[in-house]
Amino acid sequence: MTTSADTHCPYCALQCAMTLTSPTGQAPAAQPGPVPVTLTTAPAAPLEVQGRDFPTNRGGLCRKGWTSANLLNHPGRITEPLLKGPDGIHRPISWDQALDLAATAVKDARTRYGADAVGVFGGGGLTNEKAYQLGKFARLALGTSRIDYNGRFCMSSAAAAGMRAFGVDRGLPFPLEALDTAGTILMLGSNVAETMPPFVQHLKGARDAGGLIVVDPRRSATAAFTADGGGLHLQPLPGTDLTLLLGLSHVVIHENLVDTAYVRERTSGYSAVARSVASFWPERVQSLTGVPADLIRETARRLAAGARKGGSYILTGRGVEQHVDGTDTATAAINLSLLLGLPGSARSGYGTLTGQGNGQGGREHGQKADQLPGYRKITDPAARAHVASVWGVPEDLIPGPGLPAVQLLKSLGKDDGVRCLFVHASNIAVASPDANAVIEGLRSLDFLMVCDFFMSETAAMADLVLPVLQWAEEEGTLTNLEGRVLRRRRALTPPAGARSELWIMARLAERLEAPSTYSEDPETVFEELRLASAGGLADYSGIDYAMLDRGDAAYWPYPAGSTGTPRLFSERFAHADGKAVMTPVLPRRRRTPADSPLANIADAADAKPFTLITGRLLEHYQSGAQTRRVAALLAAQPEARMQIHPAAAAAMGVAEGSFVSVANERGEVVCRAELSTAIRSETVFLPFHFPELESANRLTEAATDPISGMPEFKFNKVWVRPVAAPTAGKVLQTMEAS
Repeated sequence: MTTSADTHCPYCALQCAMTLTSPTGQAPAAQPGPVPVTLTTAPAAPLEVQGRDFPTNRGGLCRKGWTSANLLNHPGRITEPLLKGPDGIHRPISWDQALDLAATAVKDARTRYGADAVGVFGGGGLTNEKAYQLGKFARLALGTSRIDYNGRFCMSSAAAAGMRAFGVDRGLPFPLEALDTAGTILMLGSNVAETMPPFVQHLKGARDAGGLIVVDPRRSATAAFTADGGGLHLQPLPGTDLTLLLGLSHVVIHENLVDTAYVRERTSGYSAVARSVASFWPERVQSLTGVPADLIRETARRLAAGARKGGSYILTGRGVEQHVDGTDTATAAINLSLLLGLPGSARSGYGTLTGQGNGQGGREHGQKADQLPGYRKITDPAARAHVASVWGVPEDLIPGPGLPAVQLLKSLGKDDGVRCLFVHASNIAVASPDANAVIEGLRSLDFLMVCDFFMSETAAMADLVLPVLQWAEEEGTLTNLEGRVLRRRRALTPPAGARSELWIMARLAERLEAPSTYSEDPETVFEELRLASAGGLADYSGIDYAMLDRGDAAYWPYPAGSTGTPRLFSERFAHADGKAVMTPVLPRRRRTPADSPLANIADAADAKPFTLITGRLLEHYQSGAQTRRVAALLAAQPEARMQIHPAAAAAMGVAEGSFVSVANERGEVVCRAELSTAIRSETVFLPFHFPELESANRLTEAATDPISGMPEFKFNKVWVRPVAAPTAGKVLQTMEAS
């Protein structure tokens, strides 16, 4: 018997549609416990993956999507709860033992230090149902305010800017297909050709019209895509995106390209913004960013011409947002779009590209430190009263706002910080800024529990590891980068020892005698989510499983009785007066090499200063905990390589493939050099998918945006020097699961 299921890819927020087919509908038996893995002899995938026609991917998948089923019966799969012994070895225990241990650890931490000594770190890969119940579980069952998630590293600055300007945050406030007819698209800080390749087909119309403009310090695959159609690549100095955007707004204003009727009728704050950009004329901006003044003028004029013809879009990504001024940079991009009259237009718009698979839904329903379901503020009395009524608890039982992710991680192991931590769907030992400090904090905890299906670098440090379901083994919903709610469908039976996080939360809530109810059934949880979100900014109350199973498009906000909202802002923005708010923003001082001494690195006289930027590779995703276990993907990109300009490399005697040390006051990475003219000569690039001595986040700074809590991933000062061989202890990426 052949069975199949229509579902969506487990990786990025494009959520490409796919069909999974199995001869039996059953997964082959996985080996119990973690075992060493020889990737070249891993078994064939239990499911056949086929791309399915859908508006976002139109049948296409990237290499990650095509190989996504390879992990479902991987021999390194965790299939039993594992407890770390005094010797550091994880050994199987029963589920009852595991749950009792976790509950005891929570009770002990609360008794000794208070409820906020228990922390939860979630992830943008959790379904809406799991993200919702995790927020409820943390606040009611654990009684803690200390919950946040890895979306703080991804979308927080764009979200804060969207809330500031529009009163609501939805990554793309229009369907992705709308880009197909655009004549001009300005894309800042996103390399979609490698991070979500099927997206590129939506850029083809603008590219062919000569209207694709990409802003990136590297000549990325997306930037190279502009060349065939006569588009533009603006290659600013890292950390100067805000200045560049102010220069573009200056041109729009001073060349009378503003949509004056739109600005007058639909926005507030124009005068202050006009004054704030007055000193950013193109020649000055050129001196600060390195982008030629004529390209600045040409970009502004093309955007304005496209807007007049009804087809200009501005899109931002992590490259311009993962900064200490990321919220202001995203705000500057929104200001530019408002000057041109793009948001809410029938054929133009502004949007930001969500990265993680459920990065949008994951931040709407309670994982963030300051939010309740429906994108409600946890400090809003009306919001608290509504959610408390749905949960059936007194309002004062819901804690107040907690700590954003970086501050939460800084508190690990401290007397007044988190002493007992639960981690779901995140590999924080690799993915967090200043990773060495985070690892030290994890080691200092009284108790660390990780829910995962592989022994990630974070799981390897845990006292208790709980085996959970993979994407093709569960039901649920996710919300993609367009704000479209999608159905995830079960395609095969999971290993006997694995459990859903919903089940785990329900069983722990029983042991903790928690108020309210906790279901292990996804549809039951979604029905409660609908009620909790009703009337909020992210209102899901009109969506149910039946309509999603029929294939109906479901864009939030979707109040009960409505037909959803594919395009936001066509009539009004979400502020009380219906207008968008333009906010003046200005650049701030950036760090210099002198701010990053090499006191911790010996024999560094031959080191040269560079600005480090980090990012993704086509073959890998996030911390690489999954993709580094797929033989074909690992073979294509087996290790981290530092991209450096040939001229800069030659000045240091660095050859292609030779080893280099990349270091600053936070740590050191040792890896091979990759020479490329695609990068600026004062800049180096490292992918962030690799662990140990190849971990780029050993070098990134835990400084954060004061509004969003976003860390400074894309602008870090480092010193580079050639080394004869890898430092002792360098870990090759064999990804053994022991």
